[in-house]
Amino acid sequence: MNEFIQYARKKLKKKLSESRYEHTLSVSYTCVCLAMRYGYPLEKAEIAGLLHDCAKCYPEDSYVSRCSKHGIPLTDEEKAAPAVLHAKLGAWMAKERYGIKDEEILSAIACHTTGKPGMGLLDKILYIADYIEVRRDKADNLPAMRRLAFEDIDEALFQIVEGTLTYLNKRGMTIDPMTERTYRYLCEQRQTQRKERS
Repeated sequence: MNEFIQYARKKLKKKLSESRYEHTLSVSYTCVCLAMRYGYPLEKAEIAGLLHDCAKCYPEDSYVSRCSKHGIPLTDEEKAAPAVLHAKLGAWMAKERYGIKDEEILSAIACHTTGKPGMGLLDKILYIADYIEVRRDKADNLPAMRRLAFEDIDEALFQIVEGTLTYLNKRGMTIDPMTERTYRYLCEQRQTQRKERS
């Protein structure tokens, strides 16, 4: 096993709650499985999965002040609903505290809660792995999404983003504008692909 992965596991085990650490390991394993399926470097996928929630060692109500302290730019919407900020803060921590310089890994960590237009393969792998990992049990469509993730990663991404927006809308919860932009981008991509096929 890569020395960095051993180091990161030990550090995260000390910093995260037991349930968060178990989720972290499960996401990293799911990332590796998806990376095998789609031909992405396994080690990079495992590291992204391990570090995706590294900022969850801090209380949610401290995310805004911590981001401000470290010069991480925030929108007004993010400040109003800081739950998603552990992704941006986590990308900063991965770089500054864990020494990660790989931009694909940092990007995947930064967008794993909201997505973003034009997601790369590792962005998609981590976003989906965080949704489908074995300890997740809240979404009604998990069995179908788990299967679809290994059949068509782009369709799985679309359905998960769409389902997330539907869930948040039904419950009247705050929706980060980046998630809405991601969804619009994915819709436009689908329309373009349909036109190209016809």
